[in-house]
Amino acid sequence: MSSKPAILIVEDEPGIADTLQYALRTDGFEPLWVATGEAALAKLREASPALVILDVGLPDLNGFEVFKRLRAFSDVPVVFLTARADEIDRVVGLELGADDYVAKPFSPRELVARIRTILRRAARAPTAGAAPPSPFAIDEGRRQIRFYGRPLELSRYEYGLLKTLVEHPGHVFSRDTLLDKVWDTHSESLDRTVDAHVKTLRAKLKTVAPALEPIRTHRGSGYALAEDLPAALP
Repeated sequence: MSSKPAILIVEDEPGIADTLQYALRTDGFEPLWVATGEAALAKLREASPALVILDVGLPDLNGFEVFKRLRAFSDVPVVFLTARADEIDRVVGLELGADDYVAKPFSPRELVARIRTILRRAARAPTAGAAPPSPFAIDEGRRQIRFYGRPLELSRYEYGLLKTLVEHPGHVFSRDTLLDKVWDTHSESLDRTVDAHVKTLRAKLKTVAPALEPIRTHRGSGYALAEDLPAALP
């Protein structure tokens, strides 16, 4: 098995993919190539690359849609590629949570340098400091979450929402992202359903810790779990 960091290239143009594979291989990486969004999602479920280079203009799925779907099960760093220079593409890509964004035509050498920077940053992140003790405990086998030791009576969607927030304290999730992660399909839900479930979750958390606000609203952005919760109740 190769010890080189694997980079998944999701690009439907063979010429560009060949150029990227050559540049990455020359610089000590192990490139993997797929040409569609569905193939990328399948590959990511069976392999764990160090980073994904994701083209926005794929033949089957929009690259942004691929990104939202992969975030439901993977935190792998992502760099977007696009042939469009529209500012809105760049804004959308970065607001979704991408690590970088490169417009075509691009310098393969510059892209590889950016990839190395992202991977160094990702490698440092876990050692930046120990995470404070969490008042939440997730029991996936029982599909149960305890808050300060007390089990919460949660519906299926309440459990999914709270689990998502608890696993990423401080991360602001948009309503669309929460719908993608928790609900089976968008057709069975609307943005306001997320708001309603957050409201019931807050009420249940208040019964355990009335003075705390574990779920914070970020106006215009979404919801996040507070990072400053005490490890124990007074």
